[in-house]
Amino acid sequence: MADSPKFHDRMLSLGLARVSEAAALASARLIGRGDEKAADQAAVDAMRNQLNQLDIRGVVVIGEGERDEAPMLYIGEEVGNGEGPEVDIALDPLEGTTLTAKDMPNALAVIAMGPRGSMLHAPDVYMEKLAIGPGFRRGVVTLDMAPAERVSALASAKGCSTADITVCVLERPRHEDMIAELRTTGCAIRLITDGDVAGVIHCAEPSTGIDMYMGSGGAPEGVLAAAALKCMGGQIFGKLLFRSGDEEKRAKSAGIKNLHRVYTRDDMVTGDVIFAATGVTDGSILPGIKREVGYLTAETILMRSKTGSVRRMTYRNPVDAL
Repeated sequence: MADSPKFHDRMLSLGLARVSEAAALASARLIGRGDEKAADQAAVDAMRNQLNQLDIRGVVVIGEGERDEAPMLYIGEEVGNGEGPEVDIALDPLEGTTLTAKDMPNALAVIAMGPRGSMLHAPDVYMEKLAIGPGFRRGVVTLDMAPAERVSALASAKGCSTADITVCVLERPRHEDMIAELRTTGCAIRLITDGDVAGVIHCAEPSTGIDMYMGSGGAPEGVLAAAALKCMGGQIFGKLLFRSGDEEKRAKSAGIKNLHRVYTRDDMVTGDVIFAATGVTDGSILPGIKREVGYLTAETILMRSKTGSVRRMTYRNPVDAL
């Protein structure tokens, strides 16, 4: 059997941008319409169609769910046209279905690609996450630290007051105690309603003003966030959280041997990856889809970990061509 063609990230990167653009544009007509499922399905269908046009032999390792729960882009689904390199795909066709349905900020279409075996097959359970941007020594903050201790440690590393630190947290009842502790440090807290991939990316994007992300959210989104930080720089730590024996079994069936392991960015994404995200609704990272008579305009961020390149692209497309 011939060896698989090499993963040429540069050649595949533009095609990956088209994939996220297609998903974002497909969901645009459902922004603010109150129908989360329809918006998600439109994004899924468009993303799958575009993926199957790429010269890859892809497998979805982070997707819409397990096969019995998701009719398309489920974990283990094969995508691509069957030619080209074997690759892992991590995706969220519409990160922020609620945000889209309610026309709230920071909904994105997100996808990452790397060589086969380069991404953690994270089960659909919660993950405790901690992330900071680039430029800090390894271990300046850790999951073992209390939330207030993390703020103090990062402030010390930055040479600033804890009052100058801003932490991004997903607004959920489970985070109330953590938020109360963070308040004691005097730091600012930016609460987000959904979209913790974007929340983590905020740490590595200076224009957002976010210094740190912490809290629990979906483990698959943790892998997507790690892929973004692999390209942008920064640290992320994740530990799987289990609410039942069934969730532990799910993790073991996904190949997780140590249920208590703390994963670093490079544990979750072991090889060079490419990452693309397209704005659906306006956000602090990307503008959303813009409508004008006869046209839709999307903006995409496209990144490669091999070079550390971050490219922003604007795509103005006639509505009739969609």
